[in-house]
Amino acid sequence: MKYQKLISRFESNLDVIESRNDDILKKAENGISKTEVFIKKLRKKVIRQGFNSRLEEIRFFKHTKPQLLCRLIYYIKIFNIESRRPRNTAKHQIKYFNTHITRLQMYFNDNLEFYHYYRRGSTLLDDVYFTRGQSNLRLPIASINAFVDDQFSTCQDTSVATIMAHDMVISYLQKEIKKLKIKKKADQDYPLKAISSNLKWTSSKTDLIELIYALHSAGVFNNSVVELKKIASLFEQVFHIKLGNFYHTFVEIRARKSNPTKFLDELKQQLQNRLEDSDV
Repeated sequence: MKYQKLISRFESNLDVIESRNDDILKKAENGISKTEVFIKKLRKKVIRQGFNSRLEEIRFFKHTKPQLLCRLIYYIKIFNIESRRPRNTAKHQIKYFNTHITRLQMYFNDNLEFYHYYRRGSTLLDDVYFTRGQSNLRLPIASINAFVDDQFSTCQDTSVATIMAHDMVISYLQKEIKKLKIKKKADQDYPLKAISSNLKWTSSKTDLIELIYALHSAGVFNNSVVELKKIASLFEQVFHIKLGNFYHTFVEIRARKSNPTKFLDELKQQLQNRLEDSDV
């Protein structure tokens, strides 16, 4: 198929993103950015080259385009869910994820007729659902793309992508729940002694988050195999501080115009001063 080369390049790019040891929010952010680029490329190519037949057009909007669009939906949902993930007990996190699974499954129930059509592999209405210029006012709001961008959308290609994305998100959440249950059981079987420390972080939260990201980036813990949130959680316990949504703080640090590594530079300067002043 004429668009397969671009799809293969897209999948290779995603494989690189997924193989990196980034925290899930960073991975989702990169996935969103990369997928948007390839969707725009694909759109330009479709408008320029079109299709050789009605069947080719149906295959594209039923199978090819949703491969990219579902990834965009997936990463956006993962980013939104994980950025609001509770930072307390495994029990609360499991409840939070189960709530989202229920919400995602509601989409299937709300669009049951098309959901069954797609799941059964039906083709009877493909001419209506997956060719351009066939907008149906009775279809869900997700199909608004068919009105806004009728050169690159049909009335149900977004629905296919949404079903695929929801399947992926639910699978991800179920795996996270399984991990939490294993951790919860391990903590019950082998309770760890609570960290006892009278140290209190008296600089800013932003400074501590900058330091945590630097340590994670340098891979100084567990040979680089550790999630950022685990490091952040440890620092919260040791220094009696709540970091809140540290990822958004990192975005603010990254957006600094003058000096993104201000705190680290100050640390380096203070150490240099001490080394120069030390008699030892």
